[in-house]
Amino acid sequence: MGVRRAVDMAFAERRSFPPGEGGHSVKTMGALIHNPQVMESLKVRGIETLDGGLPLSLQDTSVIIRAHGIPPGLEEEIRRRGGKLVDATCPKVKASQMKARSLAREGYTIFLAGEARHGEIIGILGYAPDCITVADPAGAERAAESLHRKKPHAGTALLGQTTISSGEYEAIAEAVRRFFPGLECINTICGATGDRQNALEELCGRTQALIIAGGRESANTRRLLMIAEKRDKPAWLVESAAELPGEIFRYDTVGLSAGASTPDEVIDAIERVLLEGPARETAEWGNPPPAETADDIA
Repeated sequence: MGVRRAVDMAFAERRSFPPGEGGHSVKTMGALIHNPQVMESLKVRGIETLDGGLPLSLQDTSVIIRAHGIPPGLEEEIRRRGGKLVDATCPKVKASQMKARSLAREGYTIFLAGEARHGEIIGILGYAPDCITVADPAGAERAAESLHRKKPHAGTALLGQTTISSGEYEAIAEAVRRFFPGLECINTICGATGDRQNALEELCGRTQALIIAGGRESANTRRLLMIAEKRDKPAWLVESAAELPGEIFRYDTVGLSAGASTPDEVIDAIERVLLEGPARETAEWGNPPPAETADDIA
């Protein structure tokens, strides 16, 4: 839902300010979503990506906040420089941002489960800068032990990246509870993410090997790959049909899963090649035509 919404908003903003008319530009603050085909689709429509620093002036510029969100200070700076802000933050992520700010104001020490360099985590830290970011149970245990030595009676809460697996999240929660039994564990995992991960677990039991379709920068796509690998299944992450490994055709039963931001046409192309065999020409599906609407985005 968050992916479709973000792409819909970007396309709508571009339609409101067509390229070449009035000189109004449309840009995204960082990668709108983590999928190369979708980003190329935006690029060919003249929707640029702002990476790194902001230009001195953003007059006559729409700046679309990526689905992962950004820190509020960056939003303020975009407005200060004259930009029109379009907030395409996933509503699930926005809820996490607001919850982090609320808990911080109530005096909680917040443990934030996720990847420290991920856009979603960076955005949440903008709302609650003192969060303790932990990537795994071992890191959570070390951080909790350190906090307990300094503040043994601290009120603590746990929030997680929306794409973290429920197993990872619960393991991190248990590590913190060893030192803070009263930990407030907030369920911030996206329901669609959980459904996809559960479906993949079931698929692992029925197949010999797996293909995960999606962008390599996508956290939820990488987690699907990790689930397959933990089940000792041969598994590959591919961004297009052209990347399918020759080894996959040695198996009789192959599972196909995909990240949340993988376009439908990419999934369909991979499925066709898997069904029809390696002799099928894959180049025609390696770089599918840009999606016309967000309905084409999985």
